[in-house]
Amino acid sequence: MTTKTKKEVPPGVPSGNQAGKRSGDGSGNGMNGRIIRRSFTFYGWVQGVGFRWRAQNAANALGVTGWVCNNFDGSVSMELQGTEEQIDAVILAVERGTYVRIENMRTSALPLSEEESGFHVR
Repeated sequence: MTTKTKKEVPPGVPSGNQAGKRSGDGSGNGMNGRIIRRSFTFYGWVQGVGFRWRAQNAANALGVTGWVCNNFDGSVSMELQGTEEQIDAVILAVERGTYVRIENMRTSALPLSEEESGFHVR
């Protein structure tokens, strides 16, 4: 007779069939290394504070392709292509900027740009 003991899992650590699943919509888009492309428009204190420089450095360090540019209305537009984790890491790196304050952000999914290479400031 074999007895199974339940393994204790610390709080916040996924277990069983929850491991590897994304919370939220459950779609898993961008997870498991799948390449996606997203468009962003950032509002707040995002111009004249090193936003584009930070975005370029983070994207290049993480192997993300795309571009970033200032808009006439004071916002910043950016397109990023990489895994969801890479894209999230670029956004977090920009947000950590000393004077950057993102007050609002619009985002949408885009088709992949197959021939794109590198990340550029426009």
